[in-house]
Amino acid sequence: MMDFSDILASSIHDIKNSLGSILNTLDALINNPDNQLADSQQVSLLQHETQRANSTLIQLLNLYKLGNAQLTARVTKQHLGDFFEDVIADNQALCRALALDLTYVCDAQTTGYFDADLIHGLLNSAIGNAGRYARTKIQLSAAKTQNYLVIRLEDDGVGFPESLLQWFTSQQQPEQIMVSTGGSSDPARTHLGLYFAARVAELHHTPDGRKGYIQLRNDYSLPGGCFELWLP
Repeated sequence: MMDFSDILASSIHDIKNSLGSILNTLDALINNPDNQLADSQQVSLLQHETQRANSTLIQLLNLYKLGNAQLTARVTKQHLGDFFEDVIADNQALCRALALDLTYVCDAQTTGYFDADLIHGLLNSAIGNAGRYARTKIQLSAAKTQNYLVIRLEDDGVGFPESLLQWFTSQQQPEQIMVSTGGSSDPARTHLGLYFAARVAELHHTPDGRKGYIQLRNDYSLPGGCFELWLP
């Protein structure tokens, strides 16, 4: 008999494929100049929520793989300017529909070593979440700090709740994120995304034992929330 977790993973995979087909159809509708959409913003918002659901399912599948030791980081050298351009290209249409300015700030020579697919997916999810709280702007940036590559995603919204910021200063294990920050009445803040980000960060490590991790803060360079991904 199949284990229930295997059945659930298979079901998630099927649902993800169906959502992918819906997203492709929405993309075709939005990008076809012959289509006269009554409210293009509503269609773009539908696209946004479908993408969020798809990203969550991908996170669940990757967490399943992590739990079964089937997911590893395929680390390669990346040029952050080119990498950010790709991330922005994936999310620009959505941000325009939400009247948000999506930009990046990065030295042209900045490079890093990480799994581009995993980090790209993680940032797509984070941008989708930031889009729910930003007022006018979302910004990506990268810099070398303390022998880490720090990738930041900021918005100009109200920022993270103080209780969440206090929890992150305690440097607890990723497994505690769901139990220590759960119980929110806001369905957009179940913290599954933070747990996934923390696990992906930990997949990046060095021979001397340094591992990746995440941090949250407010009011870094924009007056809102700032998600930080520290990669060794």
